[in-house]
Amino acid sequence: MTEVGDQESGARVSDSASEATPRGSRARHGAQPYVHRMLRLTAAGLAAVLGFSAAFGLTYLYKIEHSFTTKDISTLLTLGTFPSAEPVSEDPVDASAGKPVNILLIGSDVRNGENGNIGGIVGGMRSDTTLLMHVSADRSRIDFLSFPRDSRVRVSDCKLFDGSTVRGWTAKFNVAFANGGKNGDASEAAACTMQTITDLTGINFDHYVVIDFIGFKRMIDSLGGVPMCIPNDVDSTKAQLHLKAGPQVLNGTKALAWSRARTGVGLGDGTDLMRIDRQHELINNLMRKAFGLNLLTDATAATQFVKSAAESATMDPALGSVGYLLGLAFSLRNIDTENINFATVPWRYPGDRSGDIVWTEDSAITFAKIRKDKPLVTPPPEPSVSASASPGVSGSATPTSPSASPSPKRETQKEILADCNV
Repeated sequence: MTEVGDQESGARVSDSASEATPRGSRARHGAQPYVHRMLRLTAAGLAAVLGFSAAFGLTYLYKIEHSFTTKDISTLLTLGTFPSAEPVSEDPVDASAGKPVNILLIGSDVRNGENGNIGGIVGGMRSDTTLLMHVSADRSRIDFLSFPRDSRVRVSDCKLFDGSTVRGWTAKFNVAFANGGKNGDASEAAACTMQTITDLTGINFDHYVVIDFIGFKRMIDSLGGVPMCIPNDVDSTKAQLHLKAGPQVLNGTKALAWSRARTGVGLGDGTDLMRIDRQHELINNLMRKAFGLNLLTDATAATQFVKSAAESATMDPALGSVGYLLGLAFSLRNIDTENINFATVPWRYPGDRSGDIVWTEDSAITFAKIRKDKPLVTPPPEPSVSASASPGVSGSATPTSPSASPSPKRETQKEILADCNV
């Protein structure tokens, strides 16, 4: 999603070289602020992972399932078919057990209806947030990888349901979503984005989710807000965001503005890349709170959370299947929140003052880790008993297997806020 009043797809920045580095399971309080709409994508992915409880009645589960908008896009892709929907059973079964799961999360910048009231009425379809959510085969780790919207890439040709093809070209990454969405269909837009990523990285996907402004706001509010550490005072007229530095709980409206804001006091250099870092922190804290609330056993909280996603999201039939979701959610019930990691595709400025960025050679290593189900964030070496404490690796976390962590880390909102040292 672009910032309110921002019609440009690219941000003007200096041509000084820079490269994104992986962020660890905790988006630290002192981190540079960062993104926006990934939130909603991410929140949708979070709903897919956390949002269903075995305590639900099957009738009500089916009712929720029927509120999802699902579309099969496998005929538009060259990478095979997605997993099938699973029937609901009393004992949730992970239909993808023993296999890694890749979910494409897309934040839609569509500005119609209620969304237009938030971002202003603008035609066309855009996605300024694209996130890969990788669930490890052993269900001990979740890695998020961001694809910056201003990446200069070869956009793939896009197949549409009417049999036509939209030819691709070298452009900003978010052109893929716009090309696929020329007919206003979010699933076609997702297919074009997915095809482009697969062609560029060799990564195949199992699921996709597209979610909009309203869905994100409702999801945040359904959990009672998201705890955040605001590193400095923020004043953004365009985003209608005014925050004081320090620990606080952002409601849906403020969280959306925080994730969308690009210009103003306290928001860095105004680039989309700055927003990605901020977004990672928000998503991470959202997931920490969700796990801390034990959504898998709190039917009321989980119901509200999932309904928020259902009413504002488009996804593939399997991910929109209660049976499949129950199994996937149940398999992740013991994950440690220290094993939720964030990274951005390694990048640099090309030096032409275009505002674009290009992926570095290190990006191939990142993509290979996803394909091989390896952690995106390298854990720091275990310190010896006699060794003095070392600073370790910035923004990294030590992956912990379920057997090594019988009591997965869970935090209350108060504990998350206490982590702020501003």
